[in-house]
Amino acid sequence: MEGPQRRALILGAGGAVLLLAVLFVVVGVDRVVDALARADPTLVAAAAGLGLCWLTAWSLMLRAVLGALDVEMSVWTAFLVYSGAAFANNVTPFGQAGGEPVAAALISKVGEARYETGLVGIASVDVLNVVPSVSLVFLGVGSYAATTAVGDRVGFAVASAVALIAAIVSAIAFVWRYRVAVVDRVPGAIGPFLGRFDRFDAETIEAGLADRLGNFFADIERVGTDRPRLLGIVALSLLGWLFQAAALTVAFAAIGHPISPLIPVFVVPLSYVAGATPLPGGLGGIEAALVGLLVPTTGVAASAITAAVLVFRGAVYWLPMVIGGASASALGVEAFE
Repeated sequence: MEGPQRRALILGAGGAVLLLAVLFVVVGVDRVVDALARADPTLVAAAAGLGLCWLTAWSLMLRAVLGALDVEMSVWTAFLVYSGAAFANNVTPFGQAGGEPVAAALISKVGEARYETGLVGIASVDVLNVVPSVSLVFLGVGSYAATTAVGDRVGFAVASAVALIAAIVSAIAFVWRYRVAVVDRVPGAIGPFLGRFDRFDAETIEAGLADRLGNFFADIERVGTDRPRLLGIVALSLLGWLFQAAALTVAFAAIGHPISPLIPVFVVPLSYVAGATPLPGGLGGIEAALVGLLVPTTGVAASAITAAVLVFRGAVYWLPMVIGGASASALGVEAFE
């Protein structure tokens, strides 16, 4: 890890620890610990199991996307690769945006594919996850609003998420619309600059960049034109989101405060907006966002909510971190052998 990356990681980890510390101080550390001590171990294990179900669903998404790109993987290998990708996302700032290059390198090594193919694979999974998440937010908030008044905090969170997603989708659509111009002009603009710092001349760099960009857009088109496969991928994404929502529901039951399963359906996707911050995997930010959204929607004490959120994040953040770290290490060693 290079100096700038190391500094970014240290600063992001420090910010996450600080944010978590502030959250615990505001809520009350003793009350949170007491709530965790009373948690039902069986239901905590069930939440962890649902976290593994989510990880499996999205690893099957990755396998299906790579299959459209003629990169074949077994179900088990896809699970290990996606776990490694989740690990990369969780230890780099800005969530998926920070971890995708690492995940793409892992996919290209294990799948013996081009780097840009690996990048298209993991990026497609991340982008396609947006479609079900937005649908769940609107469906969940709409159903919730039918019986309960939506507070300003939830309304602001929904508006912020919609604005951010709209900006991302617009940027993607713009680049795709002008992809030919991107392939034609971007290498010529970047090549001479990079040539000053690289051992290759500018023309070689330009040709390499043009080739990689061309392959990148061609791979995206292959994924997007396979409609039956695409529908299956989106269905797996939806299943993964529902597994996460179920994990949060079970986490509340584990601490003795059952809530409506409808609330996690829109709260979980909304909280992931906090993942687009310079914090490793959104650590600290997502926890704070979850607590902030669940306090006005559940009526449960903040300390109990925080305890439930910690159980939930243990299932969908820390457990995949452990599995993914081991997977990335093992796959990395095998790839170099």
